[in-house]
Amino acid sequence: MSKLVPPHGGKLTPVLLPESQRADALAKAKTLPVVRMSSRETSDLLMIGMGAFSPLTGFMDKANYESVVNTKHLTNGLAWPLPITLSVTPEQAETIKIGMELALVDDETDTYCGILTVNDKYEYDKVKECNAVFFTDDAAHDGVKKVMSQGDINIGGELVTFSQLGYASKYGDYYATPEQTRKIFDEKGWATVAAFQTRNPLHRSHEFLCKMGNEVCDGLFIHPIVGKLKEGDIPAETRLECYEVLLKNYFNEKNAVMKVYPMEMRYAGPSEAILHAIFRQNFGCSHILVGRDHAGVGDYYTAYQAQEIFDTFKPGEILCQPLKVTAAMYCNKCEGMTTEKTCPHGKEDHLKISGTKLRAMLAAGEVPPSNFSRKEVLEILLKYYSSK
Repeated sequence: MSKLVPPHGGKLTPVLLPESQRADALAKAKTLPVVRMSSRETSDLLMIGMGAFSPLTGFMDKANYESVVNTKHLTNGLAWPLPITLSVTPEQAETIKIGMELALVDDETDTYCGILTVNDKYEYDKVKECNAVFFTDDAAHDGVKKVMSQGDINIGGELVTFSQLGYASKYGDYYATPEQTRKIFDEKGWATVAAFQTRNPLHRSHEFLCKMGNEVCDGLFIHPIVGKLKEGDIPAETRLECYEVLLKNYFNEKNAVMKVYPMEMRYAGPSEAILHAIFRQNFGCSHILVGRDHAGVGDYYTAYQAQEIFDTFKPGEILCQPLKVTAAMYCNKCEGMTTEKTCPHGKEDHLKISGTKLRAMLAAGEVPPSNFSRKEVLEILLKYYSSK
């Protein structure tokens, strides 16, 4: 019997059809009216399909949408921090009727991904949604920009999906569903698992935090996002090379697992931290490392707002609990990695490490010091930046 935390809501609810049924579903989809999805909507469909967004089995209806925006909970009382929606224009909405089946097509690749059975269509307040989710309606915020550019009508309904948009073939064994990771963790005999969310190559402070998580839990789950990022972020293929070389040389691979997932970043800071915890619970994780400015962008969130938001939920609402860690850095006097909480020395002795700073140095052709990032990682990143 599994010792892992149960999925959010009690059970996984994947809607990805078995491989034997996908060709027939695709053929059926090609006979249906089409709704084209943005890259974010497609990534949400993939997450619903694999069961990562359990207990969701489709795009939200009006009641769940409004409940999430107003209370950060679904209508059944389960914690949920942000809307998972499909939007269309008013002109499109006029042609869509309750009970219709729609073929959902990824707009960027023209790939048929799933079939939606419509159970609701409704207007919504984009500004209110942005303030609830992103804590701002500033159009310069990457997530706000996405919401403000989407259709004015949301379409709710149940999904079946039949595509993984090439992620499974592209990433091979690194691509895994919640059912698969739970099986891996069970086979290892783990009861507690610390998840590490990342969209950057791991520098020394990331490595330090991962090892802290691994010390307090049976296992470590490094879970990089490989969906669409914002301009300037390092591509998934390059980051994967960096993760591989770190795992090989600096982690005990018996106690660490790495898999990737296809979600698109929203840069929603605190709201996204809660989402990250909920779907890591579905993957089998009891804990998630939440550090400084988790899932943030720009200066929209305070340094530890993504940690503080967990305290607004009642005990037991989210079973994947945060491991709240302060900013890590290299201290010349300590002669090693330390944190704001434990190091007594002044800023003049600290080498602050951040993904933003690392990218800026590499883009300028500067070679960061080895106490900033491992030399094997820097070699991969320098090769990438020199080829740009």
